[in-house]
Amino acid sequence: MPFTVGFDLDMTLIDPRPGMAAVMNEVGARSGYALDGELFASNLGPPLDMTYREMGVPEAEIPDLVALFRSLYPEVVIPATVALPGAFEALRSVRELGGSTMIVTGKYRKNAALHLEALGWEVDHLYGELWSTGKAESLKLHGAAVYVGDHIGDMRGAAAASALGVGVVTGPCSRAELLEAGAAVVFDDLREFPEWLRTSSVVTS
Repeated sequence: MPFTVGFDLDMTLIDPRPGMAAVMNEVGARSGYALDGELFASNLGPPLDMTYREMGVPEAEIPDLVALFRSLYPEVVIPATVALPGAFEALRSVRELGGSTMIVTGKYRKNAALHLEALGWEVDHLYGELWSTGKAESLKLHGAAVYVGDHIGDMRGAAAASALGVGVVTGPCSRAELLEAGAAVVFDDLREFPEWLRTSSVVTS
């Protein structure tokens, strides 16, 4: 039977940190709030509204700052983003083994699609603005057997969807944190993923 593998985007498949930091700092400069772009970029995963809230932005102003961030994003973040090691090969390996691919990310879907276009990547399904266990419904909708991510929120989303959680330590979370959050296996990066997938029960069962 065909199988589906879901992937997170930021710090799982791509590294957008320099651009993300730059945009957040620009939003801070324009709004007058003390927004730390480097701190934000070092812990990618949680949605923007949560980040602004934690940085002390009043609730009433968060929607405007989210809109500003998204408007600045294409020109600043897209050209500064690079693929992480093994990302393209991981996506390709799913297809080669007869599976389908999906990306479920906390990022604004329109900007996530721009990343895929810029890198020349094709996936079967793309969902945005979903975080932690909020990713589960989309994963369950397509019967995802595996969800790959770099954050403990991703592992919680995988567990909520009854999918196998695969962690990578290319993001802010350690191997121990990912395992504690429910990861079945944790890799240094996605270069280890194709061989694991080929021999996993997802394909061989």
